[in-house]
Amino acid sequence: MKEIYLDHAATSPMHPAVIEKMAETMSTVFGNPSSIHGIGRYARKYLDEARAVLANAIGAMEHEIILTSGGSEADNLAIIGTAHARRNEGRHIITTQIEHHAVLHTCQQLEKEGFEVTYLPVNEKGMISLEDVKKALRDDTILVTVMFGNNEVGTLQPIKEIGTLLKNHQASFHTDAVQAFGIQKLDVDELQVDLLSVSSHKLNGPKGLGFLYQRDHTKLQPIILGGEQERKRRAGTENVPAVVGFAEATKIAQASFEEKQQQFKNFREIFLGKLDQAGISYHVNGDEVHYLPHVLNISFTGMEVESFLVNLDMAGVAASSGSACTAGSIDPSHVLVAMYGKDADELHNSIRFSFGYGLTTEDVQTAADKTIDIVKRLVK
Repeated sequence: MKEIYLDHAATSPMHPAVIEKMAETMSTVFGNPSSIHGIGRYARKYLDEARAVLANAIGAMEHEIILTSGGSEADNLAIIGTAHARRNEGRHIITTQIEHHAVLHTCQQLEKEGFEVTYLPVNEKGMISLEDVKKALRDDTILVTVMFGNNEVGTLQPIKEIGTLLKNHQASFHTDAVQAFGIQKLDVDELQVDLLSVSSHKLNGPKGLGFLYQRDHTKLQPIILGGEQERKRRAGTENVPAVVGFAEATKIAQASFEEKQQQFKNFREIFLGKLDQAGISYHVNGDEVHYLPHVLNISFTGMEVESFLVNLDMAGVAASSGSACTAGSIDPSHVLVAMYGKDADELHNSIRFSFGYGLTTEDVQTAADKTIDIVKRLVK
């Protein structure tokens, strides 16, 4: 039985061209890019060229890219780094209730250190209100952190509008773009963000790598200390082959934006169309106008998510609840709680399907057929 992978929002398979590029680099480049001898300078050349690709992908300058171990570290550096660097200017932070836990748990840690955090609510589509951002802003607000696109339901936030709102305010503006990079076109000047987080493994690159964009003159205090790598902003010898692989994955993504978006929208239409034809009772969670095209979160009437996921897995379809699984139970998604309330049916009957590299139309049709069979069997 062929397994159909519909969990690309969790992680994505590495592109063969990325693997090839990394293997080639590993076999020829071993020097420490901080070393001043020829072998070190040779490694530095590869690192610099890869960094230029990453910077160009978001309209940034090369020196504004801080390489990290992934999206979580990039978020931590943006939030803790800003809070500690600017604590004498204010101790108020604004974020949303639906952020990734790399943001939420970091903000909660800062609350224990004496910072005050405002968690903005969202509507039933998972979108914040620009008016709520305005109301929450204070003279002592030093950071606003709002994700670009939600990893569970795909809703896009009004990042450009928030950037405009903050233009004449002291607060630094950070966006977690981990789920959007490689899917959406991002330009840091157009968005007017000061900090932006990215992860490699979401766009068919290697795991354990990401970056934080830091706009010139944006205050930031390092959270990993040691050597003077990354212009003294993040200690640790850079993983040159992985960075080269990340750059290769970025090039591939940049070259196929429109094609990929249209393909994912087609997959979405095929999947939902089959549900409609079969008379399945469902609704889509998230905004159906402003959304990441590869994320499709569906609430199935009368379904229990635990048995649904087990049956999907047995049928060879890998999907996700978007929730944290614990011994024998599934904790409700904080995103769906924020959207619908703590007693909503959606907390217990929603599945996230997410599309990506390697999927075919036939795969999506087969996955939809298997989903329909399971729903008809389990819903009485």
